[in-house]
Amino acid sequence: MKPHDPIQKTALTVTRWVGSPASIIVHTVLFAGSFFAVFTGWLHFDRMLLILTTIVSLEAIYLAIFIQMTINFTTQELAEVSEDIEEMQEDIGEIAEDVDELQEDVEEISEDVEEITEDEAEDEAAEEARKNEQKKTLVEIQSDLRKLMRDIEKLQQPKQ
Repeated sequence: MKPHDPIQKTALTVTRWVGSPASIIVHTVLFAGSFFAVFTGWLHFDRMLLILTTIVSLEAIYLAIFIQMTINFTTQELAEVSEDIEEMQEDIGEIAEDVDELQEDVEEISEDVEEITEDEAEDEAAEEARKNEQKKTLVEIQSDLRKLMRDIEKLQQPKQ
């Protein structure tokens, strides 16, 4: 989620910058410059402490406000992410149910395929038995026809 409000954007930018090495360098240079101004005589020590204390106090107040805004924004972001996670978990639950149903369907299809395969094997065995029976019958008919032909030939031969 991106901040919509320019103040939120500013708060995020400031807190990001304050937590950076550049911020340490800038603050160190400003503090050192303040004391340098006293040592060079450009500012009186009491005046420098008053200005420095005032600036640091104002900076602390604004930083506290910006940090709290950043925390509020982050908390809101986390709440939205949490909602998204809950929705995803619900979706995952539904998908898991769908997968279970599909698995049951696959098992049923597998059982049907096994039954069909068994039926085909039985049909093939019956067909093979029928063909064997037909061959046996054909062989018997051929044998009977040969006998009949021999008998006819014997009858056709003149008797001596």
